[in-house]
Amino acid sequence: MRVLRNAGREAYAVFRAETPTHRRFRDHLVAIAIATIGVDLICAVLAYLFERHAAQTEIETFGSALFWTSTQLLTVSSSIKDPISFGGRVLDVFMEAYAITVIAALAGAFGAFIQKRGSELDGKG
Repeated sequence: MRVLRNAGREAYAVFRAETPTHRRFRDHLVAIAIATIGVDLICAVLAYLFERHAAQTEIETFGSALFWTSTQLLTVSSSIKDPISFGGRVLDVFMEAYAITVIAALAGAFGAFIQKRGSELDGKG
């Protein structure tokens, strides 16, 4: 129970940017979120433009394109088939590479935050 309470306190401290370490971590998370939302919207427009007239595509509306790009960036699969057009396939590879990069960046940010906070707390203790 103590671990959950401490984790909750740290999460709230990140939200409020109580220390420079918390602020830096929050800024990383916000930057990644904003960049990913932008990439998602741009990729949805591109997917729609590439796929809307392709034969046998399931991406026929902007809504389906946004759904498909969002699931690709979340690294989960959707029920929509992969793109058929050359541009759509290139876009798919780009989004998968972006998603893997974001996951690695998030893991690094969390690891750096945990290490720095641990050092700070040990120094106070």
